[in-house]
Amino acid sequence: MVHIEFTEEQINELRNERYNYPHPRVQRKMDALFLKSQGLTHGQIGKLVGVCQDTLREYLGQYKEGGIEALKVINFYRPESVLVTHKGTIEEEFRNNPPATIKEAASRIEDITGIRRSENRVSVFLKKIGLKRLKTAQVPAKADVLEQEAFMEEKLQPKIEEARQGKCELLFVDASHFVLSAFLGYLWCFVRIFVKSPSGRQRYNVLGAFNAISHELITVTNDSYINANSIIALMEQLLEYYAGSALCLVMDNARYQRCKLVMEFAKEHNIELLFLPSYSPNLNLIERLWKFIKKKCLYNKYYPDFHMFKAGIDNCISDIDKRYRGEIKSLMTLNFQMLKNAS
Repeated sequence: MVHIEFTEEQINELRNERYNYPHPRVQRKMDALFLKSQGLTHGQIGKLVGVCQDTLREYLGQYKEGGIEALKVINFYRPESVLVTHKGTIEEEFRNNPPATIKEAASRIEDITGIRRSENRVSVFLKKIGLKRLKTAQVPAKADVLEQEAFMEEKLQPKIEEARQGKCELLFVDASHFVLSAFLGYLWCFVRIFVKSPSGRQRYNVLGAFNAISHELITVTNDSYINANSIIALMEQLLEYYAGSALCLVMDNARYQRCKLVMEFAKEHNIELLFLPSYSPNLNLIERLWKFIKKKCLYNKYYPDFHMFKAGIDNCISDIDKRYRGEIKSLMTLNFQMLKNAS
């Protein structure tokens, strides 16, 4: 039997820590040593604490080596996967050609390394080396990366700085066409959910101008088509809302936005039009807003008629600067995805 002498101070500390230390494993160590200080045999201590004799001897050895402080050290055994030795090879392979499923990943890892592991173990390993299951995103194949970079540096970024300094109101303009149908998304559920899909092709058109700095949204809506007259109606609202302020509108290259009627109206009222390079939705801030609105009020929701469908969208839009203010602030930052970083 291991002989250990305890001072009264040590016994009191063990008595206290066996119940009050925050980690249960340390509490068990303190309990074992306290019972040892009370003269119990190793067999009795093992039964009362619930540890084998080898573990008890380990506790006693720790105490003899470093006292009560040594008992507070917790060393968990963490076995390392043999796949770690092939980490570099696997990373390079999956960086160049990401797997679609864990099953595919496990099969390819076996081909590369000769090591076969369950899908669960492969999943743990992939997460450990930094892989995540992310949805792929699309970028326009015809987009000109150099033209986008030049536009950002020479036109858009200077306007953003002017807007921040209060020299102009910078607004991103675009239309979204919400079709009355089922918008399907992901849900955490016990069984697969089926969402009713309305019949017909009615659509609710929302033409919006989103202020890059104040995050205000001005809209023009209809049930027919967005055209040049819709753009002029929106600009009239902006002139009234931002009376006395210089306006700069960032728009894409839709024909009805670049037509003579719109250009002449903008020139007459000193509205600056900044047209994005072709195929550059990644540079139009308001595109993020349309996705956000669909997520909040359309995905996985059923509207029995067109009137309720429009009301759902309108209510969501009206909550942009109220209920969703925090989320909008985080989402609508002036950081843009540049296609040179896309693979």
